[in-house]
Amino acid sequence: MIEMFFFCKSTSVFMCAHKNTDRQTDRRTQLRLWRRSGERDHLMPADGVIEGGRRGEERRGENGAVPGEPVKKDENSRRGNWGNQIEFVLTSVGYAVGLGNVWRFPYLCYRNGGGAFMLPYFIMLVFCGIPLFFLELSFGQFASQGCLGVWKISPMFKGVGYGMMVVSTYIGIYYNVVICIAFYYFFLSMTKLLPWTYCNNPWNTPDCSGVVGNNFSVFVLKATSLKFTLSLSLSLSLSLFLRHYVLNISDGIGTFGEVRLPILGCLAVSWFVVFLCLIRGVKSSGKVVYFTATFPYVVLTILFIRGITLDGAINGIKYYLTPQWEKVLDAKVWGDAASQIFYSLGCAWGGLITMASYNKFHNNCFRDSIIISITNCATSVYAGFVIFSILGFMAHNLNVPVSEVADHGPGLAFVAYPEALTLLPISPLWSLLFFFMLILLGLGTQFCLLETLVTAIVDEIAPTLRSLNATCFLSWRCSFGSLSVFCVQAGIYWLLLMDNYAASFSLVIISCIMCICVMYVYGHRNYFRDVEMMLGFPPPLFFKVCWRFISPVIISFILIFTVIQYKPITYNDYVYPGWSLAIGFSMALSSVVCIPIYALYKISRSPGATFRERLKFACRAHPKWGPALQEHRTGRYAPMASEDTVEARPLKEKEELKEELKVEEKEKEKETERKDEISLTIQGSNGSTNTHNNPNPSA
Repeated sequence: MIEMFFFCKSTSVFMCAHKNTDRQTDRRTQLRLWRRSGERDHLMPADGVIEGGRRGEERRGENGAVPGEPVKKDENSRRGNWGNQIEFVLTSVGYAVGLGNVWRFPYLCYRNGGGAFMLPYFIMLVFCGIPLFFLELSFGQFASQGCLGVWKISPMFKGVGYGMMVVSTYIGIYYNVVICIAFYYFFLSMTKLLPWTYCNNPWNTPDCSGVVGNNFSVFVLKATSLKFTLSLSLSLSLSLFLRHYVLNISDGIGTFGEVRLPILGCLAVSWFVVFLCLIRGVKSSGKVVYFTATFPYVVLTILFIRGITLDGAINGIKYYLTPQWEKVLDAKVWGDAASQIFYSLGCAWGGLITMASYNKFHNNCFRDSIIISITNCATSVYAGFVIFSILGFMAHNLNVPVSEVADHGPGLAFVAYPEALTLLPISPLWSLLFFFMLILLGLGTQFCLLETLVTAIVDEIAPTLRSLNATCFLSWRCSFGSLSVFCVQAGIYWLLLMDNYAASFSLVIISCIMCICVMYVYGHRNYFRDVEMMLGFPPPLFFKVCWRFISPVIISFILIFTVIQYKPITYNDYVYPGWSLAIGFSMALSSVVCIPIYALYKISRSPGATFRERLKFACRAHPKWGPALQEHRTGRYAPMASEDTVEARPLKEKEELKEELKVEEKEKEKETERKDEISLTIQGSNGSTNTHNNPNPSA
């Protein structure tokens, strides 16, 4: 019995080892088929391998792991990946859905024809927003690199990546200042009575008028005429609270004044929160977004339910949605729609490329781009209901038109809407919820902005630098930049200057050059094959047409519209001096000038006897362009000599590849015919083929 047991045991072990050997052999065979078929088709493995791979992906699940498996390993062990696709979608939603969705879109909607504005808005979303969003996601995911590393696709255009870094630096600095002001309002709301409710405070002026009287009854604001003018709204108690207490604004941008210690403290808190959330890169921020990306919708829903139950809310919503179809024929309405879509989705900031670079290689980023883009625009429309229901209530109580209390930008977030909240019962509670929502919306964007800079540095400049050290350095550097300008009494002037110039027409130029590089320099056919190799299906025809023709035309239209509609920046009645406008244009050009400077540098360092040869070499894709992991480098990206070769197969012209394939096929056919003739000759002489004596008949 014991001998029989050991015999059975050894037999079972032998059978298991034999099965494992067969599986390894099958795996090697599949890999050879994959590469051969990839070399033949230039992009995809054989059909059987594709179906097997798809079935394997279905068994492995969304994250590449077997369902129920306790530990999920990263596909890219050096850079890391998202824990799952929900983290990526939530992070991208938090990045795209920012403060502009709350304080800019509702104002643009009612100013440009109410419900009629929705028509050009969604047309621009379909023809420009979603295609550009998909382009950037697929770009970053295919190369698994940040906004600098992806430009191996055409090294001469790497300056576009540096321009993205400059823009992200500017936006990250002043965006956190807005978050810190929201923090300050949040802390001040932790009282039984909001401090801006009445006009009996030291910072109020004699002409101060509040929306709540001493007996808690609502009264109409004082006016010297029957017409309520917007200039009178500057005397609202909350406007004075913001100007004289929170910011203590100086006389002009050149009068810096003293440091505002409360703003300084709140700025330190906001940078510390950002640092904690990014301390482990996407591993930590991917967990934080479960709260920061979802809770704003909870707050919006609470405020919406409370808002529609108030008197006058319907009037505000009607004012928000009532279509004025004659404005659809106005070019300015289409320009505002295109600009809002472009800036709202965060195109050309580098954040979309960076977030997508942490995806698994075969993730369906086409699906993600549609989900995130539609979610972003739906949030803007939903936020309009929340804002105008409260503003309608405020206008009803003040007995003035809704247009007189409507505002946009910081004026809406820190003056008009909080002023309306003072009319509600338990106003501190609603104020806490509102400013907490603003904080979360700002943090969702801020995470991606700082992660863009960290990823670019870690991937490109210092690959051995740990993410924690890079995050510490960038947080300290951006904090110093914020402290130096924005915490003084003239900080609001510099904040608005950077907001208007740092990320305006420069983003449009960067996005346009990116489309031209990918579609026309690298080649649209090459990029379409890359996307098909990554996703398993080619980009839809609609997106191919948009990437090549429609989206670049719309981007050019946005640039022309921005130039035509340009007006020098003002803050209330303050007109910025000429030297400050020169600084603003310098900030805008500092990101764009990176593109020609690096292009000239790359051309000068490229080999070639003539300028044309140098230019051609600088535009050619780098040998290391393609999938980051060796297992994904198949087809035309497969190694040339052996599996151990790291350098990727260089890109060849389509016609040359066809000729080479024809020659190879003819040689194989001749060799096969020669072998068959030899085999038939041997069979004819011996009557049969003796495989034992002559195992190789063609010898």
